[in-house]
Amino acid sequence: MKVESKVSSIDNYTFSMAGEVTIPQAPPGFKSGFIGIIGRPNVGKSTLMNQLVGQKIAITSPVAQTTRNRLRGILTTEKAQLIFVDTPGIHKPHHQLGEVLVQNAKIAIESVDVVLFVVDGTVACGSGDRYIAELLSRSQTPVILGINKSDEQPSDFHKLDESYTELANSHQWQSVKFSAKTGAEIVNLQELLIGHLESGPFYYPPDLVTDQPERFIMGELIREQILLLTREEVPHSVAIAIDLVEETPTITRVLATINVERDSQKGILIGKGGTMLKAIGSEAREQIQKLIAGKVYLELFVKVQPKWRQSRIRLAELGYRVEE
Repeated sequence: MKVESKVSSIDNYTFSMAGEVTIPQAPPGFKSGFIGIIGRPNVGKSTLMNQLVGQKIAITSPVAQTTRNRLRGILTTEKAQLIFVDTPGIHKPHHQLGEVLVQNAKIAIESVDVVLFVVDGTVACGSGDRYIAELLSRSQTPVILGINKSDEQPSDFHKLDESYTELANSHQWQSVKFSAKTGAEIVNLQELLIGHLESGPFYYPPDLVTDQPERFIMGELIREQILLLTREEVPHSVAIAIDLVEETPTITRVLATINVERDSQKGILIGKGGTMLKAIGSEAREQIQKLIAGKVYLELFVKVQPKWRQSRIRLAELGYRVEE
């Protein structure tokens, strides 16, 4: 099996004749499996993914629906290997991109061993949560209800918790409360998830945290800064294409194109005298430097691609396809 991401340690690994890293044999009683993180937009799924694997691999933003691809995060403990699949928030789609994202989230429900249904513990169970619960009830995949944002709950949180406990009980699901931001009760969540897994092998090398190539994560880190710095002005009309990654002994050169739908959005991203694009590039460069643990030269370009979210051809070119 060939792994596209960098591996931080090769101790105890074996190599094929071609020099590829092979996966070690799991010890007796070892468990493994795939866990789908499902929920409404902006309930903290990506923050949870980062907390679980102990490293930032998924972008986070106050803007809803930031996750677009089914990103895999990998947590390996002495007892188990958990492969988390972070999915786009399930919502009513308003364009072709939205339909692809929601369809991919629904497909993930059937392609994992356990579903972690994440809800926002700062608000009561609503129609969106009940809609997802109905979808999950039609599947044979085991479900755990995760009540997130325990650190942000008001003093009268008991009524909020009760609304989700009732939902879990009505479907005979186990529930667990935690904070993806602070890490509170994350260990309990891990143990509950491991308890639902079957005995299995290592699917990935033990110290790998994601199966996504670095180019993909670089693009996501750039997109995250656009969401953070422009907020509602250029919300989801942005797609990033990494055009070049050139490594030298002293620096990594990255060229990327920011695709938008309208000239007005291009103007916002560039800003007066190029100030916004400079700010986006500066913040994204810092995040990419943390990712590769080295110096980065980042150059950004902005290109108008009219109605790219409505075109299946454009979506495919930019990496958005319905998952198999």
